[in-house]
Amino acid sequence: MKNKIDFVKGNTPKCLFAMVMPLLMAMILTMAYNLVDSLWVGNLLGEAGYAALTNSTAIVLILSAIAMGASNGAAIIISQAVGAGKKEEAEGIITTMLVMAAVFSFGVTVVLELSLKFILIWMRTPAELFDMAYAYLSIYLIGYIAIFLYMHFTAVFRSFGDALFQMKGMLLSTIFNAVLDPIMIHGMGLTGAAWATVLSEVICLVFALFYYSNKKMFKLQIHSIHITHVKALLANAVPAAIQSCMPAISSAVMLFLVTGFGITTIAAYGVTSKLEILLFYPAMAMNMGLTTIVGQCVGAKRLDRVKDYMKCALAGGSIFIAVISALVIAFAKGLTGFFIDSAETAVIVQGFFNIVSIGYVLYMITSCYLGELSGMGKPGISMLLMFIYYIVVRVPLASLLEHTEFGLNGIWAAILVSHILAAVLAAFEGIRIEKKMQNAEQISLQHKVAA
Repeated sequence: MKNKIDFVKGNTPKCLFAMVMPLLMAMILTMAYNLVDSLWVGNLLGEAGYAALTNSTAIVLILSAIAMGASNGAAIIISQAVGAGKKEEAEGIITTMLVMAAVFSFGVTVVLELSLKFILIWMRTPAELFDMAYAYLSIYLIGYIAIFLYMHFTAVFRSFGDALFQMKGMLLSTIFNAVLDPIMIHGMGLTGAAWATVLSEVICLVFALFYYSNKKMFKLQIHSIHITHVKALLANAVPAAIQSCMPAISSAVMLFLVTGFGITTIAAYGVTSKLEILLFYPAMAMNMGLTTIVGQCVGAKRLDRVKDYMKCALAGGSIFIAVISALVIAFAKGLTGFFIDSAETAVIVQGFFNIVSIGYVLYMITSCYLGELSGMGKPGISMLLMFIYYIVVRVPLASLLEHTEFGLNGIWAAILVSHILAAVLAAFEGIRIEKKMQNAEQISLQHKVAA
């Protein structure tokens, strides 16, 4: 079971770069994928079409977050098994995981298709957008099984040190979507964008199956499925999925609050969400990379390497995201024009980024520590922290400030406050658990020496 990247013995900056950069490129391609939809919908269908897509995006983000979180949680125990050199155990976990993923994603698809109208009503979807949003989502859900399984394949290959697979898959999907999107939107409207997405997701899964067939990094055998693997996967994947959903759920609630300010504000919030991807994806790539790296180092019982990777990730990640944040904030008005030609929308977007500002550097710090906690096998703690500052803090504070003289700016201020609290709590807990594990390792070593 030879890894493509030796995280335990390799050079820290080089190994971190080799893992995170392909993941970041995959994220950028995902961003390009989403931007293609937004740009074509905004330009071909106008403000109403773009607002309907924005309204649908909340559900799409939650579903994507569940897929990403669950797969990242599964990567924890797979990478630990890989780091410990336990090949058969890793293969059993992988087989069990893929079967569970198929069953779960199918069940979610059925439930959501049946309850979609009620969900859109609960989200206060404006009457003039309801039919378009419903048509888009009912089609989008058809491809959820494909993307859910694809994300789990990316987690598996990443656990073996192969970060390039996800980038290759997203490149193929993005090109396919870019070609198909304008044709289908022109002929079918917003539902055309949904069908283009479904077909692109199927392409991703087919590519994953071909990639597995060629690489043969592991074996999939039904007889290796075991109840112990099911329990371990649930213990890690469920908290990780819930954790990953917190920002998306919070975004859905923010959209719920923003809806009361009118269609122009909904469209503006949609633009901020697209531009924020530039700032969130580097942090998400770092989080995913550290989960795998820390998992392998913990499996190899090398906590000293965990500290090295954390120092490198915090310094490099913070500097990188600070530069990108400054550029987005400085050119927010101009960037808005790529999506919607509206001066009012541009003003709202600029106001959002002026207030949130430093929050994106703090989000990078938070993501690094949460990645460390997950890699150390503590996804439950990571989930709890996300729940505290995204749901317990951000939502009530935004709801409160919305009804003050601050109005819309109060909602943006609540987002900044939650980012500040997130970084403080995540750093405190990450350092605490790291020291606790180091002490336990030292005690174990002393007992072995004494014996």
